[in-house]
Amino acid sequence: MNLSKKVQALAPSATLAAAAKAKALKAQGIDVLSLTVGEPDFATPENIQKAAIAAIQSGKASYYTQSAGIPELRQAVVDYMQKNYGLTYNVNQTIITDGAKFALYLLFQTILDEADEVIIPLPYWVSYSEQVKLAGGVPVFATSDEEDSFKVSVADLEKVRSAKTKAIIINSPSNPTGMIYSPEELQAIGQWAVDNQILIVADDIYGRLIYGEHTFTSIAMLGEAIKDNTIVINGVSKTYAMTGWRIGFAVGKEEIIQGMIKIASQSTSNPTAVSQYAALEALTGDQSSVEAMRKVFEERLNRLYPLLKEIPGFKVQKPQACFYFFVNVSETLKLCGYQEASSFVEDLLNEAHVALVTGAGFGMDQYVRISYATDWETIEKSVQRIKAFVERKAQ
Repeated sequence: MNLSKKVQALAPSATLAAAAKAKALKAQGIDVLSLTVGEPDFATPENIQKAAIAAIQSGKASYYTQSAGIPELRQAVVDYMQKNYGLTYNVNQTIITDGAKFALYLLFQTILDEADEVIIPLPYWVSYSEQVKLAGGVPVFATSDEEDSFKVSVADLEKVRSAKTKAIIINSPSNPTGMIYSPEELQAIGQWAVDNQILIVADDIYGRLIYGEHTFTSIAMLGEAIKDNTIVINGVSKTYAMTGWRIGFAVGKEEIIQGMIKIASQSTSNPTAVSQYAALEALTGDQSSVEAMRKVFEERLNRLYPLLKEIPGFKVQKPQACFYFFVNVSETLKLCGYQEASSFVEDLLNEAHVALVTGAGFGMDQYVRISYATDWETIEKSVQRIKAFVERKAQ
């Protein structure tokens, strides 16, 4: 039986594929160190765990919920947007989803018709382009300079805008670069989108993981017209160490949100009930764990940055947020005799037993993504192995 053309054209997630390779080698008894998946290495905070247990024991988690999510959690999202964004929404402008990834999937299925275009700045999170294609749309990539921290300008966007442009994705802070757009940069992009009737998709999943003196501004916060033209995507996975619970949410134009709810009702029925009650506690309960985890990530960032700079050929920008480095390894590839990062990453895994994600999955094959969302011992050993591997290959 032939698979559908859309499935045949679909690329697997580069991050999950890299993590799977590392796990397969570990299962064979090989000492593999993985810096692949963007997953906090902390246990979900205890207050959230207890809320989930209480929901199970009370019987609340035993039944279907509304497709859009339990009312209490949708109201908590409204309150979260008021508290953290200073923006007012109503409950009908919210949907709770099976992770922020599924919120994006539902959104593209809701807004895209065949051949509609979505502008995606390079580098991009691995699933953006494939989800657009699954919805029948066409991903169109906007390029910028590394010297500008890969942040696109209106001029960059104008180069790729067409009559078919339906939406633009703004991921700030960015996965994989960890860079943040300034309010001025976002204001210009937001006004451009409004003027050209292009929907803004604001992926804000890393908005609480900011370091140093940097601050987070969502593009939705920059005026009523821009807010009304923006769908905010967020969730509890990164901020609250809840990747396995699979709870995300979307907020924005009611017509679009209601369309997403219709699709959800015919696909997943509803997000897992117990996870929703856990997420309710995450958003409304004690927030001290958020800052405690953020501080650990920032400490790792500051310790790892100088170590990466010591690896021959690595060109490293210091991230402002998230828990990734997106490293230009073009000089390293030349030193070691490689043409692209994919072969370098494959040999690094097989020979030095360190797993990274190739930049090809993010649209840029001369780069690698390094996650520091793991313990310091693993990070330090990994860097030592990478450095030794490069020095040996460069001889």
